[in-house]
Amino acid sequence: MSVDGDSRLIRVFVHLSVTYGAKRWQDFFKNGKLIGINDRLPYGYYRAAGDGCQIVYSEDKKENRLDRSFRLWIKSIIGVDLVHAWRNRKGIYDSDIVWTHTELQYIAVLILFQILFWKPRPKLIAQSVWLYDRWQDLGLIKRWAFSRLIAKADILTVLSAENLKVARTLFPHIRSEFIPFGINVDELAPLKKEKIHHPVRILSIGNDPHRDWQILIQSVKDLPDCHLKIASWKLNKEVIKDYNNIELLHISTDSKLFSAYEWADIILLTIKPNLHASGITVLQEAAVLGIATICSDIGGLKAYFSDEEVYFIPHGDASEIQKAIATLAGDDQLRWRLAERAQARMRPGDLSSRSYARRHAELSRELLAREPVPAASSNTAGSRPIS
Repeated sequence: MSVDGDSRLIRVFVHLSVTYGAKRWQDFFKNGKLIGINDRLPYGYYRAAGDGCQIVYSEDKKENRLDRSFRLWIKSIIGVDLVHAWRNRKGIYDSDIVWTHTELQYIAVLILFQILFWKPRPKLIAQSVWLYDRWQDLGLIKRWAFSRLIAKADILTVLSAENLKVARTLFPHIRSEFIPFGINVDELAPLKKEKIHHPVRILSIGNDPHRDWQILIQSVKDLPDCHLKIASWKLNKEVIKDYNNIELLHISTDSKLFSAYEWADIILLTIKPNLHASGITVLQEAAVLGIATICSDIGGLKAYFSDEEVYFIPHGDASEIQKAIATLAGDDQLRWRLAERAQARMRPGDLSSRSYARRHAELSRELLAREPVPAASSNTAGSRPIS
């Protein structure tokens, strides 16, 4: 299809969940209400405009109480937000290809394709995050129904090498690819080359269900020369009430999060077994901000960072956590070196939102059999205002 006279330009519709609509995201971004290092539009997909793509994001419809109740009722029945996909159907069908961020969106889009079966449908890059961790818990009927739908996707993508193994086992007849997730690296902070504080300042962040708070607390509660701050909405403060060296933060603004990062000597992520690279966003944020990280070696995170960049430890071992803390607390040079190498890993753009968007553009060109955009024109392709 041709857009603006350029036969190579790809019309992309990025279908995301409710509350991630482009207008709402931009409002949150401008007001500092998006917590973490973010792009001005969700996940940086808009950056593929430099690779010959015209990007349009899904939008949220203003809902009254009845509208919302109906949408959530349908979602409770089928497990995905079909009404939200239906409301965005024009954008979906006006595109050459649809990109989704999680399985909840692409399952809804695939159902939409079945409902409107007579209409020529765009291609679909179907990205899964939590699906394969939850696959066995879905039940036979839902697994069967999802399998039939997923078989109609044009390509399956994942953010973890561990997820890729499962995807290729469950769906051997569908092409599956690992696309490394990346965050905004437009501004890299100076390395945090401060001497270790006493007590040692340790920060752990996350709301993912695979954070292992129990082993974290067990490891630090008896270390008098350590002060641990946990930033999470998933942890009950009653769990830590008896420990004077552990503090729970409920971070509600961007500035509070960056203040916590600035306070920390070390970032510590204890993670339960998973397939979706739990913790990768915090690892990348710590790298961008120049802070050394201790992290459980689980979930495929070594596809992103090596032992030269992150202090990896076996998951679920309190003694190894304590050893890692003591090692980094006692060696400033090692701590700074890890932070420097992790930041260098981000610097070339291998783990940036720019490279993440570029890989989506490359796969889209393959699916649509389009020629790559010449370097001279890549800066202007798809440069109209993005909704």
